[in-house]
Amino acid sequence: MSAISIGQAAVLGVIEGVTEFLPVSSTGHLKIAEGLMGVQVDDTSVVGFTAVIQVGAIAAVLLYFFKDIVRIVSAWGRGLVDREERHRHDYRFAWWIIYATIPIVVVGLAAKKLVEGPLGSLWVVAGSLIVGSGVMWCADQMGRHKRGEDDTSLKDAMLVGGSQILALLFPGFSRSGATMSTALILDLDRVAATRLSFFLGIPALTGAGLYELKDAVGAGVGVGPLAVGTAVSFAVAYASIAWLLKYVARHSFNAFVVYRIVVGAALLGLLATGVLSA
Repeated sequence: MSAISIGQAAVLGVIEGVTEFLPVSSTGHLKIAEGLMGVQVDDTSVVGFTAVIQVGAIAAVLLYFFKDIVRIVSAWGRGLVDREERHRHDYRFAWWIIYATIPIVVVGLAAKKLVEGPLGSLWVVAGSLIVGSGVMWCADQMGRHKRGEDDTSLKDAMLVGGSQILALLFPGFSRSGATMSTALILDLDRVAATRLSFFLGIPALTGAGLYELKDAVGAGVGVGPLAVGTAVSFAVAYASIAWLLKYVARHSFNAFVVYRIVVGAALLGLLATGVLSA
């Protein structure tokens, strides 16, 4: 019997699609939803399922930014054989994404058991949601929002990419929240910060999903729930990306800060009263 039903997979796919790129923590929301559904959060197959349906959200990013990705990859390819092309921002940006992905890969492999064990507790999720809210609010207030995407550097990419480790080690902190906050502190404007977060998430999340695929299928999640969860995640994530880019062009991150605090406080209440088990 599958550890996750098709109906549960569809619900989790919606949650993943909505929350993966919003700075509210997809992992935290998925863990909360799984707990309320009675799904065993620390089950290896459930952890694998969560990682695999992220690939649906990543596919949405690939489609939404297809032209940008083709431009960047093409510039990288040309730069490998043409010295003149190496002076172009797109060529350098491609290398920066590669370099910035290395820290999260190394830490992810080294800390896998720790993340799936003690750090996977819902108490950690609740605390990370609230603490991450404070970080995001401070970053939005501190940042001068004066630098665009073309002004990014290797330093920016490494610092923003490295901040993904916070979300890896502390589920609930939010990968997009950590990367966007770091970018804002570096004075990138909100749209540039959001787009950089998207691009840096592509290799890290895709790699995590593919790595976990064997555990998700082999340890108790059927192909049906995986397919449904991934497909739903893709459709909802595409809509979320389009909405978020329009939203951050005109608004601050304050709404996300308040939302995260409310969810974190509610989760603490559910855990304290025994409604949810950590």
